[in-house]
Amino acid sequence: MRVFVTGATGFIGSHLVADLRDAGHDVVGLSRSEAGAERLRAAGATPFLGDVNDLPRLRVAADDADAVVHTAFDHEHPDSSEPSENDRMVIAALGDALAGTDRPLIVTSGTGLVRARTGVAVESDPHEPSSVVARAASEEAAEALVEKGLDVRIVRLPQVHDTRRQGRLRWHIRLARERGIVAYIGDGGNRVPAVHVTDAARVFRLALERGRPGMRYHAVAEEGVRLRAIAEAIGDHLDLPVVSLAPEEAGEYFGWLERLAGLDLPASGAWTATQLDWRPTGPGLLDDLRKAEHDES
Repeated sequence: MRVFVTGATGFIGSHLVADLRDAGHDVVGLSRSEAGAERLRAAGATPFLGDVNDLPRLRVAADDADAVVHTAFDHEHPDSSEPSENDRMVIAALGDALAGTDRPLIVTSGTGLVRARTGVAVESDPHEPSSVVARAASEEAAEALVEKGLDVRIVRLPQVHDTRRQGRLRWHIRLARERGIVAYIGDGGNRVPAVHVTDAARVFRLALERGRPGMRYHAVAEEGVRLRAIAEAIGDHLDLPVVSLAPEEAGEYFGWLERLAGLDLPASGAWTATQLDWRPTGPGLLDDLRKAEHDES
């Protein structure tokens, strides 16, 4: 297939491009810069210069593809409201380009926005409304396209990691450096699900090759890594003391991150593993945290 990938030079997208190429697909990758385009050429992909929020340009690329995988998202802002609403418009534009065809669109979402029925989020669980969790705008946009008859599949991500990047946990690492200690709340028993970036990329490819229209897939390798263990791994690597904070003390240390730091968000990828014949092989989250390069950027 000729697959158009947004976010093709990003953390997950760059691994996905390589995985798709290894599987024999032709890849067209969106890039905002010539430097990114050069990286795509080196990976055997065809660059398509443009910005993900340039919707007319995006439609041109999607219109010429057999399938689209949308991994681009602006993760740099603690308040995800504006990026989420931008993503809603991007997904609608991609749907416009694919309307009236059976060409699939893979959309990225997150396990953290799921309204879990049994305490552990599973693929059949619905998401919270975007009025409660802004990031749910992406799933709402995907569902709107499904209702119109398009072949849209959703990949929900937990904390995606390698030794260079650890998703939301980068904020925990930055706080630890600033404060001189690594903190967790209470007994630190609340959990974060996780997956290595190479395993996450493979879920996107398998969802494209073997997935079904309208289905959600969870790229979850570890159902729940406890925050205390995460803090201890960060502390080991940074050689900083690890402390437990009472809930009333958490706000002063964590600031805007306090709510997330106290949430228990386990998620399962068992159904996805069975449906897609997906077997995670990458290192675990704690291993990567202990070996992390902890880039300040």
